[in-house]
Amino acid sequence: MNPINYVYLATILFSIGAATVILRRNAIVAFMGVELMLNAANLAIVAFARKWGAFDVDAQISGHVYAFLVMVVAAAEVVVGLAIIIAIFRTRRSINIDEPAELRG
Repeated sequence: MNPINYVYLATILFSIGAATVILRRNAIVAFMGVELMLNAANLAIVAFARKWGAFDVDAQISGHVYAFLVMVVAAAEVVVGLAIIIAIFRTRRSINIDEPAELRG
């Protein structure tokens, strides 16, 4: 299969994730959109590493290492984000994204 097909798929997945973040007001659904965008970036990174590192194994491995680093950052982002969402839910009883902007003090 041609690696450009993976790039097209990554573009579609990133667009769906971006639309989810922009259009939804639920914080957990917005985090799922961010995760979808990060996974689309991982797919594009691995596809590009495979395309341009076809004869160089080190280039393919470095693409996988970058994708792994993106997954580690995504996992850390989810942990911190869910902790913030739980803290806001305990005080406000809602996880609407627009409401925390009103918190002052």
